[in-house]
Amino acid sequence: MSWIKKNALWCALGGAVVMAIVIWGTWQGVHYTSTTEFCLSCHSMRTPGEEYKTSVHFRNASGVRAECKDCHIPPGVFPTLIRKTEALNDLYHTFISPSIDTPEKFNAKRAELAQREWARMSANNSAACKSCHSYEAMDHGKQSANAAAQMTAAAAKDSNCIDCHKGIAHHKPDMSSGFRERYKQLQQQGEKRSTATMLFSLSEKTLTATAGAPAGKALLFPATQVKVLQKEGSNVQLEVTGWRESKGRGRVITQYMGKRVFSAVLDASLMETVKDLQTQTDPASHQEWQQVSVTAWTSAQGLIDSITPVWEYSDQMLQSTCSACHSTPPATRYTANGWIAGLKAMSTYYRLNPVEERTLLKYLQTHASDVSEPNK
Repeated sequence: MSWIKKNALWCALGGAVVMAIVIWGTWQGVHYTSTTEFCLSCHSMRTPGEEYKTSVHFRNASGVRAECKDCHIPPGVFPTLIRKTEALNDLYHTFISPSIDTPEKFNAKRAELAQREWARMSANNSAACKSCHSYEAMDHGKQSANAAAQMTAAAAKDSNCIDCHKGIAHHKPDMSSGFRERYKQLQQQGEKRSTATMLFSLSEKTLTATAGAPAGKALLFPATQVKVLQKEGSNVQLEVTGWRESKGRGRVITQYMGKRVFSAVLDASLMETVKDLQTQTDPASHQEWQQVSVTAWTSAQGLIDSITPVWEYSDQMLQSTCSACHSTPPATRYTANGWIAGLKAMSTYYRLNPVEERTLLKYLQTHASDVSEPNK
C-alpha cells in the first residue's frame, strides 16, 4: 500500500508540474500573440499597421504608446481568453481563405471590420479604453472648454468611449455605400409611373408654370407630398399644399406653420397659381402664416406612392453617417428648427451631397421633438 501511495503522490506531483507548465506556456503564448510585433507580423495587418503608426496612439507628446492589445483585448483573464478564442477565426482568413491580404481587399471590408470592432467595444462599455483613460482621473481644468463640457457629460453617464472616438488609430470607413445603393433602388422605383393620386418626391425637382417649360428657380424639395392633378406625356401637374409667412413675398413653402421644414420654393412664374386656404397665427412666434396651395408642372419621374421607403433610406443614411464618429442621436434630440443648426454643426464631419443633406434634414425635422403628426 505504501508503494501505491508513493506512486500516487509522484503522479499527483508530476501532474501538477505538467499542468503548471501547460498553464504557464499557454499564458506566455497568449502574452506573446498579444504583442504589437506579433500582430503586425501578419501580412494582412500591413494596412492597419501603417495607419496605427501615424496615429496619436503610436506617437504623441507624452511618449505613452498604446499597443494593439491595449485597444483590442479587454482587461481581465477571462475576457482575454474569450477574445483570443474568437481571434482563432483570423487564422482561417489568413491561411485558408485570405480576405484582407491586400490594401484593396482591406478597404473593401473596412466598414464591416470597423463596425464589428465598434460593437465589441460597445458591448463591454469600452473596458479596454477605460483601463488607461479613467473618468475619475481626468482633470477637466486642463482640457479645452469644449472637451471639458463633453467629457463631464460623458463621465456622468459613464459613456462608451467608442461612441465619440472612432478613427483614433485607424482610418474611418466610408459608410455611404449602403444607403446610396438603397437610393438607386428608390430611383428605379420612381421611374415606374404610379397610378396613385398622392405621391412623394425622392429628390429635388424643378417646377414650372406650364408643361415642358424651361426650368427656372422654382424647386420641389425632397420628401414632399404632392397631389397629382393631370398627366401630359412625361410630365405631371401637381398641387403642393403648405404654409408661408404672411409678410414678405411668400415664395418659400413649408410643411408646417412656424417650422422651417421646406416643401418648395417658388419663382415669379408660379406666384399666380398660389391659392390662400386659411390664415393662422403661430402661437410660438406670434407671426401670421397662410396655408396655401400651389399648382405646378414637373417630370413624372422621381415620385413614389409612399413616404416609408424614403424614411427608411434616410434613417440608413443617418445611421451610416453618424456611426462613423459617434452613437446615432435620436431625431427627438432637437426641435424641427433646431435641427437646422444641429446638422450644420456636424457638416464638416460627414460627406453628403446637398440633396442627401436636405433629405436627411427633412427626415430629422419631421421626426423632431415638436412634431407629432401620425404620418411623418
